[in-house]
Amino acid sequence: MQQYRKSNHSVSMVNYHLVWTPKRRKKVLTGDVEKRLRDIIWEVCQEKEWVVIALEIMPDHVHLFVNTPPKVAAHQVIKAIKGRSSRLLRQEFPILLKLPSLWTHSYFVSTAGNVSNTTVRRYIENQKK
Repeated sequence: MQQYRKSNHSVSMVNYHLVWTPKRRKKVLTGDVEKRLRDIIWEVCQEKEWVVIALEIMPDHVHLFVNTPPKVAAHQVIKAIKGRSSRLLRQEFPILLKLPSLWTHSYFVSTAGNVSNTTVRRYIENQKK
């Protein structure tokens, strides 16, 4: 079970499910590129004190389930990971230079906690009962 993050002024559990793809959905995230990308994602998350809950790298897309402090927006997570990984992977694997850029500008994000939407809605609806 996930632990809540505690600071002087808040208690939180902010979990993002993020998905993003290489440019033109090319299947370039295999072999050594996949291994290095996995390392880069873990490094960025560790530096920023984000907790990787799950990470899956497919040949043409990445799924990341990550826990962050409440002040961190999803776009900040994406920017940090895509930015560093694009720069480093394109330096280390010249084959990736054939793409105009490594990542598309778009991404998918969904928030999730340790309870379902139905449970939260029921809890709120039952407050005055």
